[in-house]
Parts: sequence; structure tokens; C-alpha cells
Amino acid sequence: MYEFSVIGGKTARAVIGSSRQTIVDVVRDTYLAHDAGDSVNPDSYFLRFPEKPDARIIALPAHLGGAADVSGIKWISSFPANIERGIPRASAALLLNDYETGYPFACLEASQISAARTAASAVLAAEQLTGGRTAGKLTVVGAGIIARNILEFFKSRDWQITSLSVHDKSEEYGAALAAHATGTLGYPATTDPDLASALTGADVVVLATTAAEPYIVDPAAFAPGQVVLNISLRDIGPELIEGSYNILDDIDHCLKANTSPHLAEQKYGDRHFITGTLAQFIKGEVTTGSDKPVIFSPFGLGVLDLAVGLHVFHAARESGEAVEIADFFGETTRW
Repeated sequence: MYEFSVIGGKTARAVIGSSRQTIVDVVRDTYLAHDAGDSVNPDSYFLRFPEKPDARIIALPAHLGGAADVSGIKWISSFPANIERGIPRASAALLLNDYETGYPFACLEASQISAARTAASAVLAAEQLTGGRTAGKLTVVGAGIIARNILEFFKSRDWQITSLSVHDKSEEYGAALAAHATGTLGYPATTDPDLASALTGADVVVLATTAAEPYIVDPAAFAPGQVVLNISLRDIGPELIEGSYNILDDIDHCLKANTSPHLAEQKYGDRHFITGTLAQFIKGEVTTGSDKPVIFSPFGLGVLDLAVGLHVFHAARESGEAVEIADFFGETTRW
């Protein structure tokens, strides 16, 4: 009852690396549980800094019921200036709590978990919205850690990708991701310095940047039927959102913090452009067509972090890689 474990990032990444197939299924089940009301997922809380307007630390509390029956919170920072230092933009920790007593039982390095649940949701959406696991051309915009994780999840799900185009403002980062895709994952990849050219002809587009405001604003930037994974949430102008099918992870959560769908709501005064959620699409309650682009915008739900974090916790405990902290709680009786 009073056990407490710490699981480091290397262990978390090893678990994730050996179970990406399973993690996509875990994310799918969690979306459906959330849709069924078997979760509590409050708004995220943002800590911002007047002297660093682009930086923030976000708290994502949540509870996931069912077989998981776990509560917890992810505390994740986003400091874009880190990229200029050559270090990752995001760092995170995840605390898991026992639902019966409320006692925390594990702390996990969570940047790996956060990246995995993001990548898993992206690939799940791609599979659902394309109806398969093939892409003649897949374009990735933004060549960071999230993009790398998404491609690794595509590979783990046996996606057949004929060609891969990478676009990034940094030639160095773009080349590094293309080399990883070709050399490690076996996807023929090239870089394209021109965004319009990179987008042209792509069956699936992955947006994984650190953009703070829209830069893809041409109403014709996306083709009808093209599936766009709007992972970074703020790349797309409201006119493009309005002219597309829009699938979200959670409507109320996504329509805040000046995400692209939120900007569209502000511009048009309503939510007529929203098609539905990914869970509703999986259940067949909403559909999309080939007459407009299809955009998936996931704000990121804390329940996904709990589900993936619990999966990592159990695997690390079973393998003996979890570090047990003896006497973490100083008092275990009232008297």
C-alpha cells in the first residue's frame, strides 16, 4: 500500500520501444473510455512567465476508470528556446495515484510517455481516417522529437510508405530526421525546403512544429481527401479549418489556448466546422468524405498519459527496472 517507485526515461523509452503496437491499442481504448464518461479530465492549467511569453509549464490532472482505476497528474514544461541550446523543448514528470487511498505510488519521467501517447494518437487517427496503413507520400513538417516518435509508431504499425518528405526551417534537423527515417526505419526520405512543394501530393501530412501562430493560411494549401495530423495545433489558419472536416480528441478541450480550431471558433462565432471526435469516428457516429481535407487536432488528454504511464509502470515493475523508494512516506499511521 505504501510502495513508491521511480521510473527513469531510459527505462520508459525501452518499454515504449518494445510495445508501440500495444500502446496504440491502449490509446484507442482510452479514447473510447473517455467518450463513455469513464474518466475525469479537467482543463489543463498553464503556468506562464511574463519575461518568457513563449514558455509555459502545464499541469494535466486526470482520472481514468475501468480496469485502470488510476488518477494522476502530468507536469510538463515547454521552453521553445531550448531548441537553440540543442536540447529538447519539453521535459515532464508523471505522478500516479491509487484511486482507493489517493496515495501516489509512482513517479515516471514523462517526456517519453507524453511523446508516445501523442505519437500513438496521431497514428491511430491516420489509420482511422485513411482506412488503412498505406501512404504513397507522407509529409512531416517539423523535424523534432515528436516527429521522430510519430514515424517510429508508423513503422511499428507496419505502415507502407512509398516516399517521405521532411520540411523544417533547420536544414540540419530536417536532414537528421530524413536520415533516421531512411537508415533506421526503412522509409525512403528526402528533405524539401519548400513547404508548398512538401505538401503537394501527400496522402498524409504530419504537423509537428513549435509554431505559436498559423503560417499555413492559403485556403488551397491542403488537397481534398488529404489527411492532416495537426499535432502542434497552431500551424493552420482558421479559413483552412473552416473549409475542412475536423476531427478532435475532445471538443471543449481543443477549443481553447488559440489552437487552430479555437481561432476558427473565434472568427466564425460558432462550431459548425467541427465534424466530431476521434472516438465518435471510431464508433461510426460521424464520417468524413473525400471532397475536403480531413484535419485531426488533438489537444492532448491527461487520461492518455495515465493509460500509457500505467502501461510503462507495470512493464518496468515486471522487468525489475523500477526503482523502489523505501520509506518514501514518513508516516503511515495516524498515531
